[in-house]
Amino acid sequence: MTRPAPAEPQANAARTPPAEGFHVGFVLLDNFSMIAFANAVETLRMANYISRRPLYRWTVVEADATQPVASNGLTVSSSGRAEDLAACDLVLVCGGINVRQVTTEPVRRLLRQCAARGAAMGALCTGSFALAGAGLLDGYRCAIHWENLAAISEEFPKVRFTPEVFIFDRDRITCSGGTAPLHLMLHLVRGHHGAKLVMAISEQFIVERLRASSDRQRIPQPECIGPGYQHLTEAAEIMAANIEEPISLIELAGLVGLSLRQLERLFNRYFSMNPAQYYLNLRLRRAQELLTHSSQPIMQVTVACGFQSSSHFCKAYRNLFGHAPSDERRRQAQEAATGRAQAVRDKPVLMRAA
Repeated sequence: MTRPAPAEPQANAARTPPAEGFHVGFVLLDNFSMIAFANAVETLRMANYISRRPLYRWTVVEADATQPVASNGLTVSSSGRAEDLAACDLVLVCGGINVRQVTTEPVRRLLRQCAARGAAMGALCTGSFALAGAGLLDGYRCAIHWENLAAISEEFPKVRFTPEVFIFDRDRITCSGGTAPLHLMLHLVRGHHGAKLVMAISEQFIVERLRASSDRQRIPQPECIGPGYQHLTEAAEIMAANIEEPISLIELAGLVGLSLRQLERLFNRYFSMNPAQYYLNLRLRRAQELLTHSSQPIMQVTVACGFQSSSHFCKAYRNLFGHAPSDERRRQAQEAATGRAQAVRDKPVLMRAA
């Protein structure tokens, strides 16, 4: 029988709390983000500790029968087997760096099996890539770490990726990285057991503000805020939304209600560069994301980032990063292989899962 999926927490908050022992399964991919995993599981632990009831339990499993090593070199030993995920109400796949390489067919098959059994499915950090690769996010809104957003959006057009911190969409729960899983799980707990428990958890973790799902991942630095900064952020967002087909600066200025001269003054004041240079750097950094986190041919990356010729693209890329686009791709592949080999040689410390 299909289990009821965790609904949008705000809508679920007034409902009768679920029975004790809501079971969360964590599927760890190699190179997973330790901070994302720890923030999620610690929220559940604290909910149990404060309530003095076993509101939540969790099982940690290996994704492909080999012990995953976190991106910081530590490991978390499994507390169950893949078969144990059949009893979970929610299954969260936790990713990190090099998620493309570690999302193998056995991983995708395991995730499909969990979904077929009726568990709600979710992802932390780059784990959304694995869910999308398994075909489990088609038709859903989805969050993923901002560094992977551009590349994964190109690869999975049936999935609506957004820059939000986390998203609850029916029976799918996805989240960006870092401390965002803490806020995701606080919303889950609030939907199950109310705001009072969430406030107590937040006090224990010294969380000043519970972030909303609609919050964007990348936040402007406080020192940048000043007169006219709202126009500047609006202009930057329009640029980011028009990478493949860049708009003219005159059109951009009109869209934010400024003259071109005013727009240039703002960019020079806050970024020490003119809007054209900022726009070019933005497109080149998007290209770097695609080269690093996707397998798209370099020519396809060139077009996707608004360049008319490969020679112009390569020259601009080298001027900003100091090396050619082809060197970027080779270097990333070498670093991934070297990092994995080093982690194995170091024989990291084991952390026993709850």
